[in-house]
Amino acid sequence: MSVRVRPTVVAALALFATLVARPAAAHVDYVTEDSGDPLDAVAFTAEVLSEPFNAALFAGSGILALAGLAVYLWVRPTIVDIVVLREKLAGYGDLVPWMLRLAVGLPLVGAGFQGYFFAPTLAFDTAASPFLRVLFIGLGFLLLFGLATRITAAVGLLTYAWVFFAVDSLVFLAVEYVPVFLALLILGGGRPSADDMLLAVASTPGSYYGRVDPVQYLKSFLDRTTAPLRRYVPTVLRVGMGVSFVYLGLIQKLADPASALQVVEKYDLTSVVPVDPGLWVVGAGVTEIAVGIALIAGFFTRGAAALSFVLFTTTLFGLPDDPVLAHVALFGMASAVFTLGSGPLAFDYWFGRPALGDEESAVAAD
Repeated sequence: MSVRVRPTVVAALALFATLVARPAAAHVDYVTEDSGDPLDAVAFTAEVLSEPFNAALFAGSGILALAGLAVYLWVRPTIVDIVVLREKLAGYGDLVPWMLRLAVGLPLVGAGFQGYFFAPTLAFDTAASPFLRVLFIGLGFLLLFGLATRITAAVGLLTYAWVFFAVDSLVFLAVEYVPVFLALLILGGGRPSADDMLLAVASTPGSYYGRVDPVQYLKSFLDRTTAPLRRYVPTVLRVGMGVSFVYLGLIQKLADPASALQVVEKYDLTSVVPVDPGLWVVGAGVTEIAVGIALIAGFFTRGAAALSFVLFTTTLFGLPDDPVLAHVALFGMASAVFTLGSGPLAFDYWFGRPALGDEESAVAAD
């Protein structure tokens, strides 16, 4: 007996499958072992989408997403709530350095104690390499305190470059550290931070600390020097986050479907939504690539950041053995991008209706 499925039902199933499939969107290497023989990525994707039901779900979810976005863009000018929200978020811009310091400081401390280079898959022997352990723990605590923030961020960036070029290029799994370090190089420690407190004391006439602190002049000089670059911090963060998403979707999902299928099998995701395991892999990969491209282009930036935050949260609940610390930097970036918006050099900036203060929030002095 044949059953006719209405287009609205197919679209609803597609949306449901897309939302529930979010736990498959993760750093595959963190939760899988060697996948053995690789699968041909192009042939795998073609085979998955050649199934009529898979094709209907895939196309239906895409059409539904585009329709929802079109409706939002059409009615957005009439939604006062969104304008108020954007203006309120713009007022939190001076807290972004604090968000970013927490976002990388905590996982760096964890990396030092557990013994790995940024990404949990790149371990080092803490007993044989005590300097590396002290380095990562020191970088983490200095960023958490906001002490010598720009210098610490520079050392962190150089350390990442050293690992990438001299140790293992797979540290690209944790590429989110790069834009955060760059943003902290530009912004400094912000407030609250040890840098901000010490500068306030040192710059007060008659203070004892001000007589012996030579760093206050360097910090003031760096604040003035980097001021013209502050407006580009949202661009650095969203592009860096977008690159991370494209990498996860393209390289870890679509280009390596065998490993991604391990995730589906390991967590029995087909019992949550009874669809082809291959569709989980293709759907998760395409979704991550789409979110990444939107962030890179600065299109629907805050919406993409909010979506990514939901994605990370459901991933952590859906994959219980996925290392939490490995995603803290991404949570921080998503929060910062949601706060700052697209910044310049973005579709939203050129064609949207930026809220008053969106740009000024990223330029505000420490």
